[in-house]
Amino acid sequence: MLAATFYVQPRTMSYFGLNLMLQYAVPIALATIAQMFVITVNDLDLSIGPFVGLVSCIGATLLLDTPALGVLALLALIAAYAAIGALIHLRNLPSIVVTLGLSFVWLGIAILILPSPGGKAPDWLKAIMGVQLPLVPFPIVAAVVIGLAVHLALMLSSYGVVARGAGGNAKAMTRAGWSMLKTKMAMYALAGLFGVLSGLALLGLTTSGDAHVADRYTLFSIAGVILGGGEFIGGRVSPMGAVVGALTLALAGSFLIFLRISPDWQIGAQGAILIVVLALRALVTYGDRR
Repeated sequence: MLAATFYVQPRTMSYFGLNLMLQYAVPIALATIAQMFVITVNDLDLSIGPFVGLVSCIGATLLLDTPALGVLALLALIAAYAAIGALIHLRNLPSIVVTLGLSFVWLGIAILILPSPGGKAPDWLKAIMGVQLPLVPFPIVAAVVIGLAVHLALMLSSYGVVARGAGGNAKAMTRAGWSMLKTKMAMYALAGLFGVLSGLALLGLTTSGDAHVADRYTLFSIAGVILGGGEFIGGRVSPMGAVVGALTLALAGSFLIFLRISPDWQIGAQGAILIVVLALRALVTYGDRR
């Protein structure tokens, strides 16, 4: 994607060009990591996009006007995610159906809080997302730090092994004495936490709230996890790969803009790019197995 973008628009091969192309990579990467936590336990979250939009609305209103109430509201959202994980586990409900219904709940609450785009991002949030680092643009550094931190926690820690095992073979983990209820609640809570961070990062970039600002993030997050080497079979995920998948999606959007493709066709074009990349990954995987 980088090579194709540099070929189409050579001026992007600079600090300013990379920063411009990848400015929305951080919220996409955070949303992708949130989705990855849910996929790790063999579930799928179809509500992360509206959830990020709801966080954006809360950040632009409650967090700005009454910070204490705003923080409580965000903590309540994380707790709600954990409760949803418990409900799905205890009642053995399909996560796709539950989270699809939940997406309408998040969207409805967001519209009640902010019926039309508006509000204002807190100054400290805009300052964080507007940081200018020497040599390497902030979105790249932030994405790498996010990926490394989650990799250390999920892939190298003992509890990370348990979490991945819960998605791969829940019965074996239960026989080993681990609580699948607590594990699923923890993973959903982490998904909620990263969803909150994604919404705040997006608000810091857009500087105003909008209930529909992250509607595409649901599909972006799923595609990012799969692009990065994850699979829908629980436990088979890659945090760094998910971040790279998110960066690829951000670059794909910029690439299509440079090609001057109509916005009406950009979603289809992004889908075609994803199909090509996934096909190449399948060929590489098939070659390795042979």
